[in-house]
Amino acid sequence: MTGKVQEEQRQRAPSKRSLATRERIFDAAEQLFAERGFEGASIRDIARAAEVQGALVNHHGGSKEALFATVVARRAEELSRIRQEALAQAKADGPLTLRLVLSCFIAPFIDKTLNGGETWSAYGRLIAHVSSDQRWQHIAQTCFDPTVKLFLEEVATLLPETSPQKISAHFVFMVSAMLSLCTSRWRMNGLAQGAAGRDLTQDLTAELLDFCEAGFKS
Repeated sequence: MTGKVQEEQRQRAPSKRSLATRERIFDAAEQLFAERGFEGASIRDIARAAEVQGALVNHHGGSKEALFATVVARRAEELSRIRQEALAQAKADGPLTLRLVLSCFIAPFIDKTLNGGETWSAYGRLIAHVSSDQRWQHIAQTCFDPTVKLFLEEVATLLPETSPQKISAHFVFMVSAMLSLCTSRWRMNGLAQGAAGRDLTQDLTAELLDFCEAGFKS
């Protein structure tokens, strides 16, 4: 490799400072999109939160729509990988059950949003925005549907007499319940105030799986 080629590569490669700035912008955008939705988070607000000029937000993220898609996609790959690894391990360990398949999809998301820190908690709220707005269908199709289809196939194998339409509908119901556990634990706890029992802001994965499994079996 000649010195000229090496110099050109150094010029093209982003610096550590540039990469750190980009991550700071994406983190700020993730928090604000999660808190305020797409309309409520302006480029100016994102720049202020990231402590950069607005031009840098456009430089690293493109348009506001492109930035939104990038922020959703950057954690989707890790989430998909964890889910697929959990499913592959479950298949290697022995025969699959419906509850086990659902757990391989639900548990990684709940674990990340509950225990992955502030960024993953914000990401869970962000995904709730994506799932509730049809204009982001293209993002969901790109970032999440390939993995979802793998799980739909496993559920269909376990419920051979159930139509694909019904399985798909129940899967959407399950995703909605999963997102509610991430975004509305405060509401659950508020409704249960004064009642005996544990704090409903804690992990309710087992209860969620009970609910979803029963729905599919119905």
